[in-house]
Amino acid sequence: MKRKISLWNGLVILFGIFFVSFYIFPIYWNILTSIRPPGEVVTIPAQLIPKGIFLKRYLTIFTETHFSQNIRNSLIISSISTALCLSISTFGAYAISRIRIRGHKIILMLVLVLSMLPAVSIISPLYLVFKAGGLINTHLSLIITYTAFWVPFSIWFLTNFFKTIPTALEDAAVIDGCSPLQALTKVIIPLAAPAIFTVTILIFIFSWGEFLFALTFTTTHKVITAPVAIFLFQGKYVIPWADMATASTIVSLPVVLVVIICQKYIVEGLTSGAVKG
Repeated sequence: MKRKISLWNGLVILFGIFFVSFYIFPIYWNILTSIRPPGEVVTIPAQLIPKGIFLKRYLTIFTETHFSQNIRNSLIISSISTALCLSISTFGAYAISRIRIRGHKIILMLVLVLSMLPAVSIISPLYLVFKAGGLINTHLSLIITYTAFWVPFSIWFLTNFFKTIPTALEDAAVIDGCSPLQALTKVIIPLAAPAIFTVTILIFIFSWGEFLFALTFTTTHKVITAPVAIFLFQGKYVIPWADMATASTIVSLPVVLVVIICQKYIVEGLTSGAVKG
């Protein structure tokens, strides 16, 4: 029996190492490409360890391109989209979890279905609407799209979490003189902080790295986001692998840092919403 358990543990460890390596190696190779000297970027066979370190690309990518503006665009769009989506979904989820209306389960099911619609199925109608409204090549087109795309999932996720919070806490707050809105902001939202924080991080990461909508709705450097800018680095005859790797590393770094720093709260929010809901 012990031998079987040891064998199983060994297989789990090997699978874990392979799984982690499968995802970490592309990140390692991307960073490696960004710091390779110019002569080593496309050499064959490729070297797992570079012979030298070339950091000048991290400076020139900001001084010789519009990439700083593209990062600023991503930050503006992601921040506003996250704030809007969180505000709408928090009030919507709270209403669905507290107001007993006929067919609330059907509403939640429809919300979940909407959150699973593939982006490619709605991109053409959205483009026509934004073109008619003069919103192509504006931040607002992406802000509206990202907010609408993530509100259904956020409502569904937060509704399940709000249902786990006893209504007696709100009743006690109302008895103490709070209005329903004050009870929500001072009692319910602090208790639901792990779930709200998790939704915030997920929305921001999606908006920060989204590519398809951004590529379709924006075409000028004044409004395009960082992922689209990286794609547009490639020319007709030349693909600057090192520059693209450098830009990808710069864009990925904030997300990686946020996930590492906040992983405890993300896991807590996900498990609380899933298990208790």
